[in-house]
Amino acid sequence: MRPVVIAHRGACGYLPEHTLPAKALAYAMGADYLEQDVVATRDDALVVLHDIHIDRVTDVAIQYPGRNRADGRYYVRDFDLEELKRLHVHERKGPDGSPIYPDRYQDTGEIFRIQTFAEELEFVRSLEESNGRRVGIYPEIKRPEWHRGDGVDITPDFLKTLADYGYQSHSDRVYVQCFDAQELRRIRNEMGCRMKLIQLIAEDSWQESSTRYAALRTQEGLDRLARTVDGIGPWLPRAYRLRKRDGKIFASGLVQRAHKAGLAVHPYTFRVDELPDGFTSFDALLAFFVDELAVDGLFTDFPDRALQFLRRISG
Repeated sequence: MRPVVIAHRGACGYLPEHTLPAKALAYAMGADYLEQDVVATRDDALVVLHDIHIDRVTDVAIQYPGRNRADGRYYVRDFDLEELKRLHVHERKGPDGSPIYPDRYQDTGEIFRIQTFAEELEFVRSLEESNGRRVGIYPEIKRPEWHRGDGVDITPDFLKTLADYGYQSHSDRVYVQCFDAQELRRIRNEMGCRMKLIQLIAEDSWQESSTRYAALRTQEGLDRLARTVDGIGPWLPRAYRLRKRDGKIFASGLVQRAHKAGLAVHPYTFRVDELPDGFTSFDALLAFFVDELAVDGLFTDFPDRALQFLRRISG
């Protein structure tokens, strides 16, 4: 069975991330799942954005100058939904204002806006009804520990919104993902969530949560995770090793350990324009992860390219 293709923030290799046009394009390309990252506004609305900050992907500093915090960043949590709806979304930029991926779509316009989690699920439902093809969703509870420290527990509303749109059971076309291991245990054991859960695995230095990720990558850690979750989403460089002297690439053992624990493996992020060390082409990268590691899913900014590769190798 081929790995599922997860449109990372939509088809964001082509259109600004997490916008409805990017999701529509990913759907049209044939992605199996569309990803949503969920954060809370000042008035506790749930919106689809990758970060708790908005200054790298919107014109917030132009429309609301001086609304940044002491660290210079503009936070979603400091704006009401009505204010966020006025912003224009653009291709992600770095701290100096230059685009992270300069060859991607750089224009801005009225159509690239922020939507609520419910609005996106309604949009997905409309795509399915008008086109006749089902598609899965892959929402992330973003920084729940940080949100609680800022005055809101986003998880109950997150789960309620999913339930309102018919996502509740293990067989539904949904994976719930989070970097916070404690939060995943909470929603499984205390909140009775039956949907498929994915433990995202970061680097400890990223400070995504208080979870210690190095321990999760061990066999003991993965076996323990398997009591709660259905799979892992590791950063893809952790799945292989590169021997510098001759450029040979071989498995790190992480995927094999996860499979031994009964966990699916959905690494992130496969990008045409950001190949990891040791790989000279996107197809070579996919071939190693699909053929050699036998991963179960692929987070990618370019769902069309991933699907084209999978069709070629399937004959």
